[in-house]
Amino acid sequence: MSQLEQQMRHRDKEMVPRILVQGMFALMIATLAMVAYAQWADIPNRGVLIEAPVVKSLDITMNENNDGVYQIMNAAGDVIASSTDEKAGFIGVMGRVIDRERHVHGVTGDAPVQVVRRENGHIAIIDETTAMSVELIGYGVDNVAAFARLLD
Repeated sequence: MSQLEQQMRHRDKEMVPRILVQGMFALMIATLAMVAYAQWADIPNRGVLIEAPVVKSLDITMNENNDGVYQIMNAAGDVIASSTDEKAGFIGVMGRVIDRERHVHGVTGDAPVQVVRRENGHIAIIDETTAMSVELIGYGVDNVAAFARLLD
């Protein structure tokens, strides 16, 4: 065996210490055991979103123009918001999400989506054509406010 082969063999053994690999598998097995126990013992799920009743809703249509700007229109066809408005760029993000979801499901046309305020104060966007519901939790105050303003 040449000196280079000995160096490579020694180097390969030290790249990932055996104890680290054993620890990784021990962590995986412990996690699996805890989840299995929770399921068998019927421990209630925590951190699961509970959809509160809707207290206010607005049907909107989101259209993208040639510049990539999304405009939100109410049922009468009036522009009530745009992704170019101050602190409203998230409107464009959600417009792209809805467009992509509709493309994946083969939905054509520009059917309205609902922006809803729930009893617990959360804002959600519901697209019935694709059965998509996006609860705007954890997207940041300004991003949620861009849609909350539509309901005020």
